[in-house]
Amino acid sequence: MPVDWTAASPSLVVHGDNLDATRTLPDGAFTVVYLDPPFNTGRAQTRRSTTSTRSVEGSITSITGFKGVAYERIRGDLMRYDDRFDDYWTFLEPRLAEAWRLLADDGTLYLHLDYREAHYAKVLLDALFGRESFLNEIIWAYDYGAKSRARWPTKHDTILVYVKDPQRYWFDSETVDREPYMAPGLVTPEKVARGKLPTDVWWHTIVSPTGREKTGYPTQKPEGVLRRIVQASSREGDWVLDFFAGSGTTGAVAEALGRRFVLVDSNEEAVGVMRRRLPSASFVVAEPSATGAAPEASAS
Repeated sequence: MPVDWTAASPSLVVHGDNLDATRTLPDGAFTVVYLDPPFNTGRAQTRRSTTSTRSVEGSITSITGFKGVAYERIRGDLMRYDDRFDDYWTFLEPRLAEAWRLLADDGTLYLHLDYREAHYAKVLLDALFGRESFLNEIIWAYDYGAKSRARWPTKHDTILVYVKDPQRYWFDSETVDREPYMAPGLVTPEKVARGKLPTDVWWHTIVSPTGREKTGYPTQKPEGVLRRIVQASSREGDWVLDFFAGSGTTGAVAEALGRRFVLVDSNEEAVGVMRRRLPSASFVVAEPSATGAAPEASAS
């Protein structure tokens, strides 16, 4: 069934496959699209096949729009390099194409990955969005959990940031929560009191196991990370979309900042968490398409 994304409430949670749900949403409706897909840790991914073709003047309609021969060559080279690439990226590619279609002209995509996939994603997003649409590679650094003694411990995630139109995207750094100066003695007391603008390296703890944010949902992301994304790349009243909504952190942050949201997740446990966390949202079920794709994991 088509998802009535404006029904009943300024915000919506959809229980179902994110391709089925997002394909019913209108073009260019969202100022922020956040994707936090399951990381490719070597486990099998459930996915459906898709095809990609270039449309007129570089625009993307439906799920089409990868950059023709150049894209296929890049993808083929990566497949030969890593035999797990095809499995993971056949799962993720159509969702990235949908993200492009759903972004407003002044919209921004945030793709949250770990070190295993970030370099592949950068190459393929350059092919999909265009290299000129690359805005940032954000490093979210944290210091929690076990630390390897056999190598440098991996304590960061990567968030790739791409804009729909590099001439029109919305970015307002003045609205972003500021950070303390690392060397406060080198700046004025006024600057110390105000704090400094964040860079592309975000030091932020994970969700505390005993903190108020904790929902009990595995892989829950901290509100502080999502708040910075929503603050910078959307305005009050704008729509925010999360394909892999998980515990609903994106929705909780968007609601607190006066944005509207659509969250999608196929995991029944995730939807249960969001019902408790986001009681003012409307909840609907997206019926599976004829191809009957199996549900994918969620991470936010």
